[in-house]
Amino acid sequence: MPKDLIHYGGWEHRDLHNIYGLTFHMATAQGLKNRTESPRRHFVLSRSFFAGSQRYGAIWTGDNTATWDYLAITTPMLLALGISGLPFSGVDVGGFTGNPEPELFVRWYQAGAFQPFFRGHSDCDTMDTKRREPWIFGDPYTGYIRDIIKERYSLLPLWYTLFYEASTTGMPIIRPMFVVFPDDEKAYEMDDQFFVGNSLLVKPIVEGQTSTEVYFSENEIYYDYFTFEKIHGPGKIRINAPLNKVPVFLRGGSLIPKRLKIRRSSSAMHLDPFTLVIALNENGEATGSLYLDDGETYNYEKGYFVYRQFKFSGGKLASTSLSLLDNDKNIHAHSINSVQVEQIIILGFDSNLLITKDWTIELLKQ
Repeated sequence: MPKDLIHYGGWEHRDLHNIYGLTFHMATAQGLKNRTESPRRHFVLSRSFFAGSQRYGAIWTGDNTATWDYLAITTPMLLALGISGLPFSGVDVGGFTGNPEPELFVRWYQAGAFQPFFRGHSDCDTMDTKRREPWIFGDPYTGYIRDIIKERYSLLPLWYTLFYEASTTGMPIIRPMFVVFPDDEKAYEMDDQFFVGNSLLVKPIVEGQTSTEVYFSENEIYYDYFTFEKIHGPGKIRINAPLNKVPVFLRGGSLIPKRLKIRRSSSAMHLDPFTLVIALNENGEATGSLYLDDGETYNYEKGYFVYRQFKFSGGKLASTSLSLLDNDKNIHAHSINSVQVEQIIILGFDSNLLITKDWTIELLKQ
């Protein structure tokens, strides 16, 4: 409709246009919640949204094209949505229309694996867009895509924790550099790299290249996520990025939870053990958290969840409960009583391999 069309009550269409998308999203989500006696959490995805849509489900940026230019604008779009209060967002990985070359397709999956909503989607029912399931491209490309999807699955505990924290604090899940380093003036100019939470620095490759410059803010330690190589900031450093690798770095002082068993689905990981990756800062310290609930019901509103903070300091790892209920009253805590931390990987700890009765700790000298 024309933007100056007048609706009932004297409202111009420009003020109301996106409210349709919001209310449609709202009604669908509420309908799904009401349709059973024991409500289950809904998943409603929309590409028409407005302020408030974050309360009802995920969003994506709409039809894009399988070109390098569209991949490049993915990061700034999603960062802008996140700081606007819409944290659960993503794009059509691989591009909706067109036929991506294998290199572009791999790079898009590598970028998408570190975005809140991760989905391959295309207009493959038309004559001008061919099918593009990952296995169609063949090796080595299929193998590269498989590897990054596995990495996404292993990091689901971190993503779920960040989603919980976004829902309670409003902090975006993926964050522009200036959100993490507000005192760094250079960080305000950057929209081609970002943080997942405050722990993972990601620089997607968005053109045909095998190296890129990554900006490391402030005088901090970083660790290559895949090789554990230590890197010192501040400033730009040229990083090798062959087609099988996306530049990702653990910020010193962070602790992230992972699940390393390979499964067919996230639900099959429900009782799998955890690995804690601890990236020490200059002071030999690191902190992180882990949030768990049943992933299906609204029992978390009753306090039935597990929320723990981990802190490594002085050579010791401490775990503190942030849950609302004691374990003896916490239904969800009882249901996952068998889940353990089976491995701890410490980066930057200058010692020999330590094995204790309760923990296996891999101490990697870098």
